Amino acid sequence: MFYPLSTLPLKSIIVACTTLFVILGLFLLPSYAAESVRGVDGEVERVSMITHPGAIFAIVVFFLSYLAVLFEEKTHLRKSKPVLLGAGIIWVTIGIIAPDFGITHDQIHSAVLHGLEEYASLMLFLLAAMTYIAAMEERNVFAALRTKLVGAGMNMRQLFWATGVFAFCLSPVADNLTTALVLGAVVMAVGMNDPKFVAIACINIVNAANAGGAFSPFGDITTLMVWQAGHIEFFDFFPLFFPALICFLVPAIIMSFFIVPHKPMAITDKIKMKRGAKTIIALGICTITMAVSFEQFLGLPPFMGMMTGMALLMITAFFIRKVGASADKDFDVLELVANAEWDTLLFFFGVIFSVGGLTYLGYLELLSSTMYGGYGATITNIAMGFASAIIDNIPVMFAILSMNPDMDQFQWLLVTLTCGVGGSMLSIGSAAGVALMGVARGKYTFFGHLKWAPVILLGYGAAIVVHFLVNSKLIGVE
Repeated sequence: MFYPLSTLPLKSIIVACTTLFVILGLFLLPSYAAESVRGVDGEVERVSMITHPGAIFAIVVFFLSYLAVLFEEKTHLRKSKPVLLGAGIIWVTIGIIAPDFGITHDQIHSAVLHGLEEYASLMLFLLAAMTYIAAMEERNVFAALRTKLVGAGMNMRQLFWATGVFAFCLSPVADNLTTALVLGAVVMAVGMNDPKFVAIACINIVNAANAGGAFSPFGDITTLMVWQAGHIEFFDFFPLFFPALICFLVPAIIMSFFIVPHKPMAITDKIKMKRGAKTIIALGICTITMAVSFEQFLGLPPFMGMMTGMALLMITAFFIRKVGASADKDFDVLELVANAEWDTLLFFFGVIFSVGGLTYLGYLELLSSTMYGGYGATITNIAMGFASAIIDNIPVMFAILSMNPDMDQFQWLLVTLTCGVGGSMLSIGSAAGVALMGVARGKYTFFGHLKWAPVILLGYGAAIVVHFLVNSKLIGVE
């Protein structure tokens, strides 16, 4: 089915044009072709093959697969399917053209296993985290929180601030997507008859959730990726707290003046947490502590702590079923695992292996030398925030990690901040924004968010300034 240009999402048009220009530019760069990258032992580790027809075909495949992701809402084709197919085609292409550059099967096999190691550690960590979130949702933890907020008797301006502050504080632990969904439901329950309040409150929640997630490895996929890659230690994320706080407060203060502080309609529904909910919350905190402690004190990857915590959750669920009431008999953690966001987890596989393939072909080395070598780390890292708003922060951050630019701790924190909060500039720039467009369909929209983009951009700029003011001592620290 074909759609007229006027119905295409703005994000799709921008990304399509940008990627097309990148592809055309790569055709005009023959001087970069067939450059070997050698290790200390002289063995060929990777060869730049960007002008080979097969390599050009690979980047076209990547472009088409990502374009299919952008049209997910139109085609209803889940985003994991095209990127999985694209990743497979890209690596098959590499396998076909590799002998032309003297690359052996063992070297390709080693490169694929390296990507698998990166994916497996991320996937197991996320699977455990998603299972805990699903368990707390099943035990009515978030529904009870929503009931308390709605029944607190606050006026609209107070609810605007309450949901924003909750989003900022909850996001570092529960991740920005879950936070946005929970508090979006609160806003919809309170402002069902006030679409203007719903729109501005949703914008505030998206911005607050993304800002809160930027200073914690658990707050966003991108921060988790940076932590697991070893560029920033767990406690070294916390210097981003004040820049993230400013990023939330500046737009929130401005937007709050546009809210009429009248009382919402009273809501009488009461929802209580189910048996074992508090125990699961405590176990979740213990699991996060184990993930950090395993990495800090034992040298074990964080996913080992998360999977150990997941085992404790399974055992706890067993005893809840064993001694609980009849309503608890259906509480099965394995069912929660089966119902996890597998589309998202498989999407990460496709992104990691697609970007990994383009890295192996030499495209990201070219991009790194052009951006980081030509414009410097500061300008490039700030620009990555705008790229995250248009493209999505996950592929942007993985591309940066694949480039592996030589940066100090200050610059790694800067790019973590910009990729984390840059997506707030557009409703389609983050998972939180996309999710809320579904929750508040027709009330929170792309153009409604775009109207407040200058205010959010002001917060983005203020956060960067604060980072330079309070974290400048980290310049030069490896």
